[in-house]
Amino acid sequence: MSMDLQRRGLLFILSSPSGAGKSTISRRLLAAEPDLGFSVSATTRPPRPGERDGADYHFVSAERFAEMVAAGDLLEHATVFGNRYGTPRAPVEAAICAGRDVIFDVDWQGAQQIANSPLRDAAVSVFILPPSIAALEARLRARGQDSAEVIAGRMEKSLSEISHWDAYDYVLVNEDIDDCAAEVFAILKAERLRRMRRPGLTGLVRRLGEEFEGRQA
Repeated sequence: MSMDLQRRGLLFILSSPSGAGKSTISRRLLAAEPDLGFSVSATTRPPRPGERDGADYHFVSAERFAEMVAAGDLLEHATVFGNRYGTPRAPVEAAICAGRDVIFDVDWQGAQQIANSPLRDAAVSVFILPPSIAALEARLRARGQDSAEVIAGRMEKSLSEISHWDAYDYVLVNEDIDDCAAEVFAILKAERLRRMRRPGLTGLVRRLGEEFEGRQA
């Protein structure tokens, strides 16, 4: 029987160039881990077909977004392809304090800001590389979501994204989505077991010591 020990929550960051697989892996994590929450970002971009406000993103005006930045209500924020994105701070802090994990699908700018935030000790970052630039472009075209112009813009931005790979705790290569997802699951499981994230161990060790002394009495 496993012992239920108090645990601090994780900020689990996934980053990659567009098309390298982070969104697919995020969805798999959320489907397999009922206690894992998704950080719903605020954005100034308009909703895409099928997206729901409050579920996929918090869709806000540019004016409202600026107010959130000025008030310090965002844990991180960045401008991507002319639109602003940011993570509301309050729900993330509440989850961490309650011992729940939150997954972040952010770019390198967001990951860097989280690494420099008061919540940095709770953060674990994973960067996903494509096996080749040709494979990355093929995946973007296969999605069928973007125009040729948008795909060209995403490809151009990929080099900038990839150049920040060494700022992450873990770096994976997505040659096969099933294998890559399994590696991400393994990282999440191992990080949850880190000693520093399990303050309940202190009480357990103290009780073990008291029990041992009682046997010697």
